[in-house]
Amino acid sequence: MDLLFLGTGSGVPAKHRNVSSIALKLLEERNSIWLFDCGEATQHQILHTTVKPRKIEKIFITHMHGDHIFGLPGLISSRAFQGGESALTIYGPAGIKQFVLSSLRFSATHIKYPIKFVEFSEDGMIFEDEQFKVSVKKLKHGIPSFGFRIEEADHEGTLKAEDLKTLGVPFGPLFGKLKNGETVTLEDGRVINGKDYIGPAQKGRIVTILGDTLKTENSRLLAQDADVLVHESTFDHSDSQLAKSYNHSTNLQAAETAKEAGAKKLLLTHISARYLAKDVQNLQSEARKVFDSTWVMHDLKEVNIPLEKEGED
Repeated sequence: MDLLFLGTGSGVPAKHRNVSSIALKLLEERNSIWLFDCGEATQHQILHTTVKPRKIEKIFITHMHGDHIFGLPGLISSRAFQGGESALTIYGPAGIKQFVLSSLRFSATHIKYPIKFVEFSEDGMIFEDEQFKVSVKKLKHGIPSFGFRIEEADHEGTLKAEDLKTLGVPFGPLFGKLKNGETVTLEDGRVINGKDYIGPAQKGRIVTILGDTLKTENSRLLAQDADVLVHESTFDHSDSQLAKSYNHSTNLQAAETAKEAGAKKLLLTHISARYLAKDVQNLQSEARKVFDSTWVMHDLKEVNIPLEKEGED
């Protein structure tokens, strides 16, 4: 599982930052990619990566501001030309279906693959299968804006194959039974309980990706115990009044949310173009005074989210 930041800027594209889009790469987990927001020129950013548009299975939209949705029509169209034949599901606030279908209709764009829309206006679960569940909560912004909490199911512990080989257990069907936690009897009469040879369980990962927002309790709830919290940091704390007037957060407010939620890592994005290299370093260093595990993201930065075994720090 990896997070690839395709665009980390706010409002309008800049030379050093494109507007919002994040790819959650689930290639090992389900051979697919989930996209969160799709600002203008997202498909151009993808050209600089290994992401294949046909692998994009789901697109989640946090809110309807243009810097988060203007790239959708182009990406959807190009996906058809790049081998995309599988269904695509788009999740977003009320209005996302009309925006996409109108864009395709008025541009005479014909899509050969099915598109399913899931619109929401309230808190709740919007997707769940045996691997993942995704829930949303409403944030505080000028228009309806939401945050996503992606929760992975726990992974069973792995079989201690080397220990079994040392005991002389023949490789084959017995290994399968032991992996299922069954008790088996060897030819020499020894009885082996499979539960004694299964490693510690691996807790499923939690990723929280928030839309634009003022600091709010729902941000903390979405980020509770998350492995990674992706939080907007449009403004520096010295511009807190400006942040409030535009319904955005500062770097310190994002850090406070991560700390209060008990998150493990904070990734700051949606950075105003007013902040250049030195300013960005200040955004990060000052946030770290509140929450040490903080990093400011830049375009095309990729962050791995590893599984952790029980008992690991």
